[in-house]
Amino acid sequence: MTTQSKVAIVTGAASGFGAATARQLAADGLAVMIADLNEEGAIRVAADIREAGGRSAAMRCDVAREADVQALVAGTIAQLGGLHVLVNNAGTTHRNKPALEVTEAEFDRVLQVNLKSVFWTARAVLPHFTAQGGGCIVNVASTTGVRPGPGLVWYSGSKAAMINITKGLALEFARSGVRINAVNPMIGETAMLGDFMGMEDTPANRERFLSRIPLGRFTRPADVASAVAWLASDASSFLTGVCLDVDGGRNI
Repeated sequence: MTTQSKVAIVTGAASGFGAATARQLAADGLAVMIADLNEEGAIRVAADIREAGGRSAAMRCDVAREADVQALVAGTIAQLGGLHVLVNNAGTTHRNKPALEVTEAEFDRVLQVNLKSVFWTARAVLPHFTAQGGGCIVNVASTTGVRPGPGLVWYSGSKAAMINITKGLALEFARSGVRINAVNPMIGETAMLGDFMGMEDTPANRERFLSRIPLGRFTRPADVASAVAWLASDASSFLTGVCLDVDGGRNI
């Protein structure tokens, strides 16, 4: 199957890492379903892709809801003619603060969006991938899932679980021709930067975080997009269960 005949879903694709990833996959020739709670933003990204000559559609989806995820998969297959790649990018965080100050509502939302979404998407796409003899999932985790720090304890735990699940599902579905990998971005230049820092997004506050990154900058959406696109491509056909740090050397 050529790249041009493949179809991908990217969740949380109305902005940030997800939008960049969707655009990169479309540039590589895949048809892309833009899924996001922000329906207006999703429609806008899909329109941009079509204007650039790609094939794309958009759907509103709350990845924490089984019905939404099932409808997303069915809608993608119906509108774009199949499904071969899933990028679990949608995510959220509690604001960087002491662990015991995180509320139950904040904790529940982080686990619903970052972790239960992986449960729902696995149940929705893996039977389809198994039946067609192959497919690819790329989960967008985090460096904090490998190297946690103070202030993001519960968020880090959700991403550590995502990484472990990536490896477990990769083992379980390898014989079905399904590859499942993850990327681990460092703190990135997205709308959630202030939440991750736990302070106002100012040049001085950014510098405090940049000093910890050997390559001297934050993760950019294009960095994540290129890593995801490579893991979703035939160029990485012998890789599964890999969790690739996209972090400028932070986790060394």
